[in-house]
Formats: sequence, C-alpha cells, structure tokens
Amino acid sequence: MAEKITRQVFDKMVELAALELSEEEAEYLRQELNNQLTAVEELAAIPLSDGVLPAAHGVPYTDETSPHVREDKHDPFKNPQEILAQAPDSQDGYFVVPDIPREDLS
Repeated sequence: MAEKITRQVFDKMVELAALELSEEEAEYLRQELNNQLTAVEELAAIPLSDGVLPAAHGVPYTDETSPHVREDKHDPFKNPQEILAQAPDSQDGYFVVPDIPREDLS
C-alpha cells in the first residue's frame, strides 16, 4: 500500500507545527503516522450489519455503571500564601513566570 503521508507532506506538517526534528525523528514519526492511518483504514473496512448502531461507549452510562457526577462548586484553598511562599517569584497574589521565547510564524 502506498504511504498516504509522503515526506513532502510530512515536512509541510512539521513546518506548520513549528517542530524541530532530527532526520531520524522525522522519519520515525512519519512512519508512525502512516501506520496509524493504515490501522484506521482497516477498522473502517470492517463490515457492520444493518442493525449495529454507532456508539461512543461500550456500555450505557447509568447510575449503576458510572459514578454520580459531583456538584461543581467553588472550594478556595484555605491558605494561598503558603503556596505562594514556595514559588521563586510572586506578585500581588500571583505566580510570576518567565516569558516563553517565541517567534512569528507568519
């Protein structure tokens, strides 16, 4: 079977994702992507009878098979200053982190 992701297509994907890969890493990832596409194609080729409905889960989500969903409520930490004191740098109750270097990708 011909590979769906050629080196040219893969190189464009790497460029768009702004990745830096060695030649070995690039070839390995390209092969893995092709392997995954092949596996998906094999699954898609499995014939299903007319009575089989699409499903997102193997079993239905019921109270008997799934834990009850907890209430979403705000529960603030009791002593935030304790955590902030452990940080290398904080300001006005927030962690201060270094800038992330980036470049314009346009």
